[in-house]
Amino acid sequence: MSIKNSNTPKAKGRKFIPALCNVLGVAILLFTIVISLPLALPRFLGYDVYNVVSGSMQPAIPIGSVIYVQPYDPVKIKTDDVIAFYVENTVIVHRVMENKHLEGVFITKGDANPVEDLSDVPYHDVIGKVVFHVPYVGDFLSIFSTTTGKVYVLLFAMCGILFNILAGRLRNRSR
Repeated sequence: MSIKNSNTPKAKGRKFIPALCNVLGVAILLFTIVISLPLALPRFLGYDVYNVVSGSMQPAIPIGSVIYVQPYDPVKIKTDDVIAFYVENTVIVHRVMENKHLEGVFITKGDANPVEDLSDVPYHDVIGKVVFHVPYVGDFLSIFSTTTGKVYVLLFAMCGILFNILAGRLRNRSR
């Protein structure tokens, strides 16, 4: 008759390694979820997410910030609200200086710019109102919005899953 003693160093190692793999796998998966939330969750809630790449709104919104834009009725936008709008294929974020309801346009200005924008912003070019921003996170999140970044995040999450599978197999093997 063979008896296993669970207090031997070898038996303890058989429990430690699977537990370590499991903890590492769960930590990797949680980290992947946490870094994905600032991009994914707001989109599910109806916000558009943008990375600020110019300094026209400094110091209120620094370069490298991530901004969350909510679709908003242009008629309800007030003076001093910050809006996002299209100029050709570029998204611009500036402060509303005046909302001309009758003409259906905004007069806007970047906080760091000395004068108002040369062209009025028609209502149909408005994406929405900037609801909030997080400084310095935009540059970090922009990495994950590229195809390469998405592949890296997916591969990192797969590593977490593989660690959990390995932990299960090591546990089964030690029985």
